[in-house]
Amino acid sequence: MRHPKVLTSVLATALGLGLAASLGAAPAVAAPAPTGVPAAGNTAVAYAGSAEEAKANQAFFDAVVKSVAKKRAAAPGAAAVTVVYSAANAPSFRSQISRSTQIWNSSVANVRLVEGSNPDFRYYEGNDSRGSYASTDGHGSGYIFLDYRQNQQYNSTRVTAHETGHVLGLPDHYSGPCSELMSGGGPGTSCQNAQPNSQERSRVDQLWRNGLASAFKS
Repeated sequence: MRHPKVLTSVLATALGLGLAASLGAAPAVAAPAPTGVPAAGNTAVAYAGSAEEAKANQAFFDAVVKSVAKKRAAAPGAAAVTVVYSAANAPSFRSQISRSTQIWNSSVANVRLVEGSNPDFRYYEGNDSRGSYASTDGHGSGYIFLDYRQNQQYNSTRVTAHETGHVLGLPDHYSGPCSELMSGGGPGTSCQNAQPNSQERSRVDQLWRNGLASAFKS
């Protein structure tokens, strides 16, 4: 959920203004970041939220679908695709992750998010000048990284639900209104909406209707 139109170095400074907001003080020691996530304090680079981010989000979705497909034999008669996640590495965001899960599970019919072992993707937390994002490790596994500072300034459930939307195949659309979940930080910090709109819900169901056929195809 990177904020558009500014350099990430400027974003990192701006996000620091909200440290006393919704989540309270960030833990003194962050959970270990997954492979490929730079440590806080690395040199910020210019925001590049177009083709590069779109490619990363698509790769993440593809990795999740691939992971689900490997487990298709476990529930051949399932009416919906089950996507398993782990929140063990993001303990500070457990309530937001739980709420995000509830939001998505009540919004769509063809895919269901559940917490469990042998996850298809994981949540991590920490500090990163890039803010929160969804990505893959390049080896078929996906993860969502939740940045402390960004979640202090923006509605934390919206951030989490937005990043989880990438798990389900939705791209960023920063120019959209607050009513559009995937507009992310585009509408600004005053936006409190954490619900996908009807078009986003429909798109996820469409994707996973096809995903269901692919996942259980022999």
